[in-house]
Amino acid sequence: MSVRPLRKASPGAAPYGMAAFVDVETTGLDHRSDEVVELAIVLFAYDRSTGRILDIIDNYTGLRDPGRPIPKGATAVHGIRDRDVRGKRLDDRRVLSLIGQADFLVAHNASFDRAFVERLYPQVKGKFWACSMRGVPWKDMGFASRALQNLLRDHGIVPKRAHRGADDAAAALSLLAKQDANGRYYFSYLVERYES
Repeated sequence: MSVRPLRKASPGAAPYGMAAFVDVETTGLDHRSDEVVELAIVLFAYDRSTGRILDIIDNYTGLRDPGRPIPKGATAVHGIRDRDVRGKRLDDRRVLSLIGQADFLVAHNASFDRAFVERLYPQVKGKFWACSMRGVPWKDMGFASRALQNLLRDHGIVPKRAHRGADDAAAALSLLAKQDANGRYYFSYLVERYES
């Protein structure tokens, strides 16, 4: 999917909503003591009635200096080094603008991303989060794992770089844009949770 303005809906077209896929890369797993080093947000439009992802509206990826060395174990996962983030800050206005335009937020293992994002931006507490790992019945559909990289592989989706914010977000959206064996868009399971 490319970033482009949403085409005007034709008369009689199903109404669309907006959601944002969020991915963070961090110095570790504990949102109370670890820090975000990369944040990616992809704002997209979707058909409310079918859950079909219509278009990417905008996106943002930013690096952030955690104020301390990134542990080697974390760098081994995402490849982000101290020199990559030195002196870098997130564009808070842009982040909050994108989040503000979304009806709800989506992440794979949302409890992880949500905890880090809400610590950085407490003003987004209360925004609905949908989890693409737990909110889609992957196991019931016969998938052995709900892990993002495994689901991508099972669907023939190859991200540019695994465990980098923008690439994981783009790949996850490509996954959610696919349909299950019954022709239902994976993203529709998350829309259903948001609207219930």
